[in-house]
Amino acid sequence: MRILISAGEASGEMYGAQLMEALQCASARVGTAALGCPADSKSRLEFFGVGGQRMRAAGCDTIIDAKDLSVVGITEILAHLPKIWDLFRKLIAEAEKRKPDLAIVIDSPAFNWRVARAMCKRGVPVVYYVAPQFWVWRQGRVRLLRKYVGKTLVIFPFEEQFFRDHGIDATFVGHPLADLPRPAIEREEYSKQHQLDPEKHWITLMPGSRKKEVRMNLPTMIEAASQFGRTYEFVLPVAATLEAGFLKSLIRTQRVTLVPEALPALYHSRAGIIASGTATVEAAIMGTPFIMVYRVSALTYVLGKPRVKVPHFAMVNLIAGKEVVPELVQQNFTAKNVVERLQEILPDGDTRDRMIENLAQVKAGLRGSHRDGLYPAERAAAAVLELHCSKAGHSTS
Repeated sequence: MRILISAGEASGEMYGAQLMEALQCASARVGTAALGCPADSKSRLEFFGVGGQRMRAAGCDTIIDAKDLSVVGITEILAHLPKIWDLFRKLIAEAEKRKPDLAIVIDSPAFNWRVARAMCKRGVPVVYYVAPQFWVWRQGRVRLLRKYVGKTLVIFPFEEQFFRDHGIDATFVGHPLADLPRPAIEREEYSKQHQLDPEKHWITLMPGSRKKEVRMNLPTMIEAASQFGRTYEFVLPVAATLEAGFLKSLIRTQRVTLVPEALPALYHSRAGIIASGTATVEAAIMGTPFIMVYRVSALTYVLGKPRVKVPHFAMVNLIAGKEVVPELVQQNFTAKNVVERLQEILPDGDTRDRMIENLAQVKAGLRGSHRDGLYPAERAAAAVLELHCSKAGHSTS
């Protein structure tokens, strides 16, 4: 069974690696006959497509590196269209050679709905994992899923009903991060590894996983951090799609410690300044109070704002149906505002306790009401194999 898998940014790449590993385990249980493989087959699954280091480690032959697709915003995507189009043609040409049995596209709709369309036209069944957030804006594009995608797997609890109401075969499998355990490393050991002062509170900065958004978000974060002087330690996890040298060029004078992973940094931090995106979910799951911030180009904001159909920007607020964390977006995202809102949640008290309680409720919602004992990636893998076997006329039972 040959699978084209396409994930275009850091979070999607992480989910892709999880799904690949779950598919390998599930395929071993299902057996070669159900997958339509030769009885003496040693390698039941073969992956190729778009990914990064995590997916390569999980066994994906990456035709395109996810870093090359890391753009954000309407105007930014337009500027990169020639490059994206070249990469798309390269991927489809490889698919023509390898003739995949199935395609899995993950998030990144600007690129991946085109991949889905190309595969569908070639008779390849398509699964969309981490569906595009069409409920936020451009709801008319739901028809693209209906036309080109055989199965849509969603990771937020309210998405399943939205897509089903629009005629999409959608299943809520749970958020891939919802069942993550607390990091094993203790605070003392972590502080030694990264030369942090264990006696001080730490604040995690997460400006995004793409260069453009980091350039828009990090300078204001650094300006806010500088107003705390030496009272706090600041840590910045380096996303897989970024390089440490690039971040250092933006940090300059402020002392910020770069670390390799987000979850331990968040878990051991007193608070966070987090750019809108998957990092806000990671902070919620770690139970770390935070301020959500975000900025895009002025033109992107002007073009996009009227189309937004939801009352909140932060995913945790959408899941909760209320403002759990403050949102500082565009002109409201200033160093002064960041400092003021942080000072509300850094000390012990009702404001901090209420946020922590609400984040715990969000985490429970991300798990969903499943009672099957499976992790989200395992449910996603089961749905993928079920689609493949139904198309191939086999049974997974």
